Amino acid sequence: MESPENKQKPRYFKAPIIAVAPMMDWTDRHCRFLHRQLTRRALLYTEMVVADAVIHGERERLLGFDPAEHPVALQLGGSDPEKLAEAAEIGAALGYDEINLNVGCPSDRVQSGTFGACLMRTPDLVAGCVAAMKAAVDVPVTVKCRLGVDEQDIELALDALADGVFDNGADALWVHARKAWLEGLSPKENRDVPPLDYSRVYRLKERYPGRFVGINGGIPDLDEAKRHLAHVDGVMLGRAAYHTPGVLADVDSAIYGEAALAVDYALLIERMANYADRHIARGGRLGHVTRHMVGLFHGRPGARRYRQILSTEATRPGADASVLHRAFAAVDLGSAAEAA
Repeated sequence: MESPENKQKPRYFKAPIIAVAPMMDWTDRHCRFLHRQLTRRALLYTEMVVADAVIHGERERLLGFDPAEHPVALQLGGSDPEKLAEAAEIGAALGYDEINLNVGCPSDRVQSGTFGACLMRTPDLVAGCVAAMKAAVDVPVTVKCRLGVDEQDIELALDALADGVFDNGADALWVHARKAWLEGLSPKENRDVPPLDYSRVYRLKERYPGRFVGINGGIPDLDEAKRHLAHVDGVMLGRAAYHTPGVLADVDSAIYGEAALAVDYALLIERMANYADRHIARGGRLGHVTRHMVGLFHGRPGARRYRQILSTEATRPGADASVLHRAFAAVDLGSAAEAA
């Protein structure tokens, strides 16, 4: 095993890091633009994009992002080192700050393509993929994995994966602290049913004190995130950040020690409305943007009416950003009492 101190960690992997986890069908460019209005410092991730799609697909649609999103990482899916290297090179050339390899997704589609969580069974192949990607780009190359899959021993499986990727230059390893059960559980069940084992990730960090090890899975808020940061280098927020994005408004002060600034929600809505207008002008629909904003005012009076307006009016053909302004007008920002 290579000495953890042999290589300097890149700028984006100086602990602590709070990140928003890559989530299929959720963390698209519109979601990330919203999240960046709430935090300057959190690291944002794309949805997983398959390497073949990066190479052969419509790049602006699949990979386009707003400069405001930095720092932003591209997550790739695949198992062919040459294709992943080519896709990583494309992503780096487009300006992504990091390239991440998915070794954790349990979906049927991913399994049929022989990548995602099933790669936990082939750590040598993952190591080869990392080596090829590292040789192709200068930006950080990272991996996101599970503790193991199916009947694997999580002590052996996770160590084997970590040894291989770190020995081949991975700049960080993010671990979803659950097994993935590829036989018997649906992708949705794999997000909840396998028990969380945070202590296993802590032990991995103890094994690699000089390497960046981050944790993911079931972390509901920044208070719990700070407790994890006593043991690991970074924390990924997943569904908590998506369903209640307001949690991100405290990241810069609570985690990075920057002066706490109250979010100007009127300005945020104006920016999102302008962003939505630009998207509509390019042929998009208002609902593509507003579907990520439904939980923005969770817990405030008027939040229910805000959600109703977005859920009904924003999805209608021809809807424009005036719908967003009407929805915002229903929210009472003067109180944090529970929404009716």
